Amino acid sequence: MGSSGLISIDLGLRGATVGLALMIAAILLRDRSKSIVARLSTALVIGAAAYAIRCAPTFPSPWPWFNWSMQGLSCGTLAVFWVWASAAFDDEFALRRWHALLWAAMVALGLVAFNGRSWPVAGPAADLTLSLAGLGLALSAAGQALSTWRADLVEQRRRLRLVVVIGIAAYIGADTLLRFSPLHSAYRGAIGNVANSLGLWSLMVLSGWNLFRADTTGLRRPVQTATDGVLASGIPQVASEPDRTRAIDPALLRRLEHLMSVERAYRREGLTIGALAITLGVSEYRLRQLINEGLGHRNFNAFLNRYRIDEAKAALADPWQREVPVLTIAMDAGFQSLGPFNRAFKAATDLTPTEFRRLAMADAASKHAIGERRAEIGKAS
Repeated sequence: MGSSGLISIDLGLRGATVGLALMIAAILLRDRSKSIVARLSTALVIGAAAYAIRCAPTFPSPWPWFNWSMQGLSCGTLAVFWVWASAAFDDEFALRRWHALLWAAMVALGLVAFNGRSWPVAGPAADLTLSLAGLGLALSAAGQALSTWRADLVEQRRRLRLVVVIGIAAYIGADTLLRFSPLHSAYRGAIGNVANSLGLWSLMVLSGWNLFRADTTGLRRPVQTATDGVLASGIPQVASEPDRTRAIDPALLRRLEHLMSVERAYRREGLTIGALAITLGVSEYRLRQLINEGLGHRNFNAFLNRYRIDEAKAALADPWQREVPVLTIAMDAGFQSLGPFNRAFKAATDLTPTEFRRLAMADAASKHAIGERRAEIGKAS
C-alpha cells in the first residue's frame, strides 16, 4: 500500500475519533448532575479530538486561529487527564486553583513549542518540557489508579482503573518515549501516523462503549459522589436484582457488623479487604459487594475509618480520658500515625481531634453544672 493509501486510512481513523469524541461530549453535556468528573470528562474527550486533528498529516490548516486552538486544547489535555484521573478515583477530590494553573502552563508550553520558528531557542525547550511533563502526568495518573485499586469497592470503577486509565497512560507514555528514540523519524512517517491514530481511535471506542453500557443499564440509581461510569455519565451502573440480593445477605451483613462493632476488627494493624474476606469466609468480590451495596461505602479505607473515627470520638468525649494523648487514642483505634488520623477526623467532623475534645469537655462540664444546680434546687425545695 502506498503512502497515499496510508494517509487516507489515517485521516479516516482520525475523523472517526473526532466524531465519536464529539458524540460522547454531547452525551456528557446532558448530565444533569453537573458533577466535576462529568465536566472533566467532557474536556478530556474534546481535547482528545483536538489532539487527533493536530497530529493529522494535513495539519496545520490555512487558518492560524484554528491551528492555535487545536494546539492549545490538545496540550492542555495532558493536565486534564491527570486531574480527571484524580477526580474519578478519589471521592473526596475537589478542584483547586492550581489545577487551572497547571492546565494553563501546559497550554502555554504547547503554544510556544508550536511557534518554534519564531523562537528558535524557547520553542525546542518548550517542546521538550511539554513532553517530559506529559509523561510525568501520565505515569502519575497510572500510579494513582493502581495504588488505590485494591481499596476501591465499586466494581465498574475498578475496571476503569485497569482499562481506560492504564491504556491512556500507556498511549501517552509510548508516544512521548518514541519522540526521544532512534525510531522517531520512522514513527512520524505514514505508518507511524496510522499507528498513532489507530491507538487513539481504539481508546475512544473503548471509552464510548463503557459509557453507553452504563447509560443503558436497566436498574440505575443517582450518584452521591464522584463517578461510577467510565466517563462519568452521572448515572452509574448498579447490580441487577439477583446480584443485589446476594450482595446484601442479611446474615452475612450481621456477621460483618458484629466483626467490626463487637470484635473491633478495624483495630488490626494492616487490615486488608483480603484478610477480612478470609475472616468472613467469603471472596473479596462478594465482600466488596456487601460493603458497597449493603453499607454504602465506596472505599475500603473509608469503611474502616467509619468505625475508627466513632471509637476515637467516644474516647475524646470521655471525661475519664481527658489526659490521654490524642496519638494514643488514634493508635488504639487502628490508625498507624497521627497525620492520617487528623485528616480523616477533620473530614468526618469538620473539627480537629483537639477541637472536638475541647467542645466535648465543655459540653460535659456544662451538663454537670446544670445537674448540680438542679440537685441543689431539689434539696432546697
